[in-house]
Amino acid sequence: MTSLPSSPPQLAPESCAAAALPATRRSALRERIDAAWRQPEPICVPALIAAARLPDALREPVHTLAHDLVTGLRATRTRSSGVDALMKEFSLSSQEGVALMCLAEALLRVPDKATADRLIRDKLADGDWRAHIGNSPSLFVNAATWGLLITGRLVSTSSEQGLSAALTRLVARGGEPLIRKGMDLAMRMLGEQFVTGRDIDEALKRGREHEKQGYRYSFDMLGEAAMTAADAERYFKDYERAIHAIGQASKGRGVVDGNGISVKLSALHPRYTWSQRERVLGELLPRLKALCLLAKGYDIGLNIDAEEADRLDISLDLLEALATDDALAGWSGLGFVVQAYQKRAPFVLDFVIDLARRSGQRMMVRLVKGAYWDAEIKRAQIDGLAGYPVYTRKVYTDVAYLACAQKLLAARDAIYPQFATHNAHSLAAIFHLAAADGRAWQPGDYEFQCLHGMGEPLYD
Repeated sequence: MTSLPSSPPQLAPESCAAAALPATRRSALRERIDAAWRQPEPICVPALIAAARLPDALREPVHTLAHDLVTGLRATRTRSSGVDALMKEFSLSSQEGVALMCLAEALLRVPDKATADRLIRDKLADGDWRAHIGNSPSLFVNAATWGLLITGRLVSTSSEQGLSAALTRLVARGGEPLIRKGMDLAMRMLGEQFVTGRDIDEALKRGREHEKQGYRYSFDMLGEAAMTAADAERYFKDYERAIHAIGQASKGRGVVDGNGISVKLSALHPRYTWSQRERVLGELLPRLKALCLLAKGYDIGLNIDAEEADRLDISLDLLEALATDDALAGWSGLGFVVQAYQKRAPFVLDFVIDLARRSGQRMMVRLVKGAYWDAEIKRAQIDGLAGYPVYTRKVYTDVAYLACAQKLLAARDAIYPQFATHNAHSLAAIFHLAAADGRAWQPGDYEFQCLHGMGEPLYD
């Protein structure tokens, strides 16, 4: 295993302040996290492969279970209809599928007609909708595909080439408002597939049916980062209301058997960035602690959601402050989300596991692949950086996920692992690894998670 590069020399206090760095030296675990930030893949990937490798005895059982899951899922989806069939045709691996998902999520929050028109035009004009016509046995999907094809043509051109004069005149006479209305209805139907409700009360009501099947929810809220103090205050009140509603509905079931909440820190402070470290610790930490105390009172879980790579360091500062706060002692609901596609992920887990043991309180860790890949790559390129904070190939992220999963399974005394995955092989590997030592699963051992409306068929 290649060793990490040595940490940089300690700066003078005045230099630390100018660079928005802490005045005191970081712990060895935090320095290892910093050192792994943009490691070259030829250095970090071989170590991941070794850590992710399955024992010989498990390879065949894992392969068999993954094969059975995928085969069963494909058979089920072949007979699907409606929105599920539409998602099968326009998967997130296609440009058109990504465009539809962006549109579905965004139209739920667009307040004005002009912005909705521009959004539809932007997302649909360049899609290759014709390629999807006739691929699905679902009448609903084929009708929707023809609608998307015509809509894409209508909003992408005002000329007569490729369209009849009548269609061109339709645009000129107000076709976009008509299209907007139809697309708004369709995308809201699609969005509701992935959004449990317009508010927390509706979300809890719609989630009850799934709860009967054994599912539990960690609710989060759609929205952008706070741009102003007023935005942050509004989001804080929304989180407060949500925790009260979730806690009252939970009725004392506890962190594992009850629903919880995920909090996005960029929604709670308009300057949640590494360059404003002292301000964030002074202003955001009290707000976050207040939400945690509220969640503790109801004995529900609260996960600190993952965001962009350059915010990881300050989020770890906040997590450490909360974990070591006496006011939160005795609560096992404090959680943290770790992105496996970040090169720092294994070292972040080392820190969080150590923090849980130091605090004497078991903590939740949700392991995800990561959702900001495009932005992370582009930001590194724009800044002219020598490397990337995330892996450049999906297969490396898959390997990292398994390496991190094994690290979490080995620390179940201090960590409650939450494996968020829609990958059948990852699920099968974790399932068998967790029981490799003869350990029988019981509530509170670990759990799998999926996105609402997307991953349930794999777990059903």
